[in-house]
Amino acid sequence: MLDNDQCWQAVITRDKGRDGSFFFGVTTTGVYCRPSCPARRPLRRNVRFYKSAGEAEQDGLRPCRRCRPNADADPTSQRMRGLCDFIRRNCDSGEPLTLARLGEEAGMSPFHLQRTFKAAIGLTPRQFVEACRLEALKHELRGGRKVTNAVYEAGFGSGSRVYERLDTRFGMTPAQYRERGQNVAISWATEQTPLGLMMIGATDRGLCFVQFGSSEEHLLAELKREYPAATIHAAGRRHSQQLAAWMESLKRYLDGGVPHLDLPVDVRGTAFQFRVWQYLQTIPTGEVRSYAEVARGIGKPAAVRGVARACAANRVAIVIPCHRVIRADGDAGGYRWGMQRKKALLDREGANLSRSRSAAR
Repeated sequence: MLDNDQCWQAVITRDKGRDGSFFFGVTTTGVYCRPSCPARRPLRRNVRFYKSAGEAEQDGLRPCRRCRPNADADPTSQRMRGLCDFIRRNCDSGEPLTLARLGEEAGMSPFHLQRTFKAAIGLTPRQFVEACRLEALKHELRGGRKVTNAVYEAGFGSGSRVYERLDTRFGMTPAQYRERGQNVAISWATEQTPLGLMMIGATDRGLCFVQFGSSEEHLLAELKREYPAATIHAAGRRHSQQLAAWMESLKRYLDGGVPHLDLPVDVRGTAFQFRVWQYLQTIPTGEVRSYAEVARGIGKPAAVRGVARACAANRVAIVIPCHRVIRADGDAGGYRWGMQRKKALLDREGANLSRSRSAAR
């Protein structure tokens, strides 16, 4: 049986490593795709998952013309996906999955494997192993296992070192994640802004959700999907002073009243995503960077696609300013909340920067 949550996460991150292991269909367009399809991601409610291309076609769907899900992959890509499957099967076995061991499995030298795997999957073998162990840990925690046992069952060798990293990876403590957010309180509020309806959600540690949408119902459904067992309540009269202050800062920023944002965030992500998000927060207001420049900025010049996926996985709009990343040719590129919003943000920030420079003369 396919795990729909894991499949959807692979679609969101365009995980090349999952290509071939399942396909997703979009009911509104009538097509089915690979997980790594570069096309704009559909709404979750319009997506179905299939074990094979045949299943999707039997359901009346046609293959996507961009990712060609029914086309045979080249032998090297097939070998790398086979190695991904090997890593998933053995990441929790306790066996050290070193480059030498993985190279032996793939029939390549460690150096050749490192370069080939990174080009095909977008991560180094070590990063992929850690990502698989993290997913295994999440599975163990969702099953109710004790944190210490889950850490070792997932294949991590050092419990204390892993535990230190998990809080930032999950956006909550491991014990809270085990309960899918249970005992985590999230307050939310919505406001009309120059860019449309905006919802923010926050724990007592910071903003965990800042998104735009067409309706409060749609945005609330997205928030609940992120934290299905959390205690989620509308702020209303319980609107804390802190949450009110964060909302006011965001509104003033969008209205052009303040030039910069410096708000705390409480988000989940991989180590690579956090490096990208932290770098984005250093891009000055009114300036932009290309995906390649961001990749070089974090010391991973070959990870351009990984940077794009990290931007797409951002859940805290504006505060983590993924809108400031564009293509190398100057095209605005993609934006999960719509290109009109991205262009409007860049125009506003550019205008604000010009005004600030004029005032300083």
